Amino acid sequence: MHTNTGHQVHIGRDGQLNIDNEQQIVPDGVDPSHVVIQGFHIEAAGSNLPVLVHVRDDRSNSQFAMHVMPDGTTQAPNTDLDNTQRLEPEHTGALLERIAAAQAAGRAHDFDYAITAADGILQQLTAEQGETGPGTLEAAQFRADLAYLSGDYAFATVSWTWLALAFLDRLGPGKRRTQRAAQNAAQAWMYLQPQQAVPLSTDLLNMLLEVTTPERTATMRSQIEERLRGLD
Repeated sequence: MHTNTGHQVHIGRDGQLNIDNEQQIVPDGVDPSHVVIQGFHIEAAGSNLPVLVHVRDDRSNSQFAMHVMPDGTTQAPNTDLDNTQRLEPEHTGALLERIAAAQAAGRAHDFDYAITAADGILQQLTAEQGETGPGTLEAAQFRADLAYLSGDYAFATVSWTWLALAFLDRLGPGKRRTQRAAQNAAQAWMYLQPQQAVPLSTDLLNMLLEVTTPERTATMRSQIEERLRGLD
């Protein structure tokens, strides 16, 4: 069983995040562990291999290792990954190189390069696989992550709203990836300026009512509606 090269992650007591001894930017209100999983999910999806990550979290005085899987889930390293369904490579070598370069640029916060590269990759995969093909959805998540990390919260809100509905259609209700996309959309929306937040609120609220049972999104919808009342 082969995996990607292991990475070293350190989360300080103040929430400062370092990956392989390089300081990372963590957006306000975002847990560093979310940035870690999202970032290595991109790498795992691009290579179709789990990524081994060693984490030292000073906030809880804990140390542990985990595999971040191509589908965005995490598993303990002693899990029998040989019995995990593997995705067959779907990309040419040239495309894999472009994905790796875009991922590296994103981790280095060179968002101009990463976004341009991600847009090209997404366009190619959409043409090859369709709007909701597995590779297309992975690329769309990468692009949405870049939008969030670079502060383009409007693009992130629209992208994650669409992704939640796409995962609903492809995977069905109640799935982890569907709900994660819904949560990401709501979180990104909270950072929007009023002139952007109001127009995007209707599609967001409708999505939150559709992707899972209304009771499970009640808190998110309540927070959005409360903010909207304050914007009137």
